[in-house]
Amino acid sequence: MAFALMSVAGYSQGVLGKWYTEAGDAQVEIYQSGDKLNGKIVWLEQGPETKDKHNPDAKLQSRKLMGVNILSGLSKSKEKWEGGRIYNPKNGKNYKCSIWLDGDQLKVRGYIGFLYETQTWKRKK
Repeated sequence: MAFALMSVAGYSQGVLGKWYTEAGDAQVEIYQSGDKLNGKIVWLEQGPETKDKHNPDAKLQSRKLMGVNILSGLSKSKEKWEGGRIYNPKNGKNYKCSIWLDGDQLKVRGYIGFLYETQTWKRKK
């Protein structure tokens, strides 16, 4: 068990850290929690007071987006982290998600069924 967790920790090191979204308007910190990866918003171009106004849950529309986990529950699977979810605060929707490294960039794919969109995130230097 310890060996398995050590190998997961070693593999995840490449994706851990802070990443700028493709649009460059947000920064997400990817961190490990047990054997899962999550990612929370740590910077927003629009400022730290930006609200989650597109959330379908009216009670959450007044919450600040700073600190919100937009990536959750990703598990290691070969060369990717899969089986998690990504929340898109621009439209308030959740999607299945997978992420993987492509050189020094992070590929982030959200999908519903066979339809998907892949973004390229850049590491904060």
